[in-house]
Order: sequence, then C-alpha cells, then structure tokens
Amino acid sequence: MSGTLERWNRLPRGEAAKEILPCCGSTAWADGMAARRPFLDEATLLAASDETWRNLAEADWMEAFRSHPRIGESQGAQLSAGQSAVWATQEQENVAAANDAVKIELAQANEEYERRFDHIFIVCATGKSGPGILGILRRRLRNDKPTELLEAAEQQRLITHIRLMKWLSK
Repeated sequence: MSGTLERWNRLPRGEAAKEILPCCGSTAWADGMAARRPFLDEATLLAASDETWRNLAEADWMEAFRSHPRIGESQGAQLSAGQSAVWATQEQENVAAANDAVKIELAQANEEYERRFDHIFIVCATGKSGPGILGILRRRLRNDKPTELLEAAEQQRLITHIRLMKWLSK
C-alpha cells in the first residue's frame, strides 16, 4: 500500500474528500470515494473510482467536466488553482507545443463543441499531440448528445485514473 493511500485512509471523511477532489473534479465522486474507505491497494482504489463514477448523476459528471480548462487553455472554470491546474498543464503539454494554426483551430472547434453539447470538450490529452486532439474533437463533433456524453464521461474516467496514480505517487 502506498504511503499516500495509507495516510488518506485515516483522514476524517471531509478532509479525505477534499484531498482527492482534484483527481476528478466532482464533489459527489470525492465524497463517495471517501465514504468507501479504507482501500488496501491501487487496484481496489481504481475499481472503486470506476464504480463510483458510473453511478453518479449527469450533473456530477458536468461538475467534473467544468473543473478542466479547455484544451489549449490554461485555466478551468472551477478548479483552476492548485493540484488540478498543475495536472491539467502536464496533460496538455503537447497541445501547448502545437503551432498557432492548430491552436486557433482547436479554439474554434472547442466553441463549436460547447454550442453543440453544452459542456467543454473532455479528452484524455496525456501523450496526445495538438493535431491528434483536433482530429478527435472533429470526430466527436459528429456524435449525438447521448453518445457524446458517454464518451466524455469515459475520457473523464481515464483522466481520473491517471491523476489518482499521480496522487498516489506523491
């Protein structure tokens, strides 16, 4: 068991929820995870994260989505400070290195996506290039709303896994 997980298992529930919140951005997810403790290992934590995430309401998913900056931007609407912002910057480092034309196209496609789906574009950006993400965004613009909500939720689940692993390695 990681030292972080061992320490987190012993925290009061409210403190535990607050500490893990940047891994996902949904307060309901963070509260649910804190309520499910103790976790013995990473695998159990990740499985509980998935189950908790899948059982949330759409409004809780939207809260998590709002915690992210737009692809190509540096600040999220709600959790733009602290650990979440540091992780978002790391996750989007390849996008930050993209040329200006790609960044402009991403900004325009982000606006179109938000008008169509009423939330920001969520993608697990870790290791993906700016042009690669632009291609994913354009493909997903062809989805209907229910399909896209599920795809965005799956991307958030993947992001949460990556962030949980980073959090555990602190």
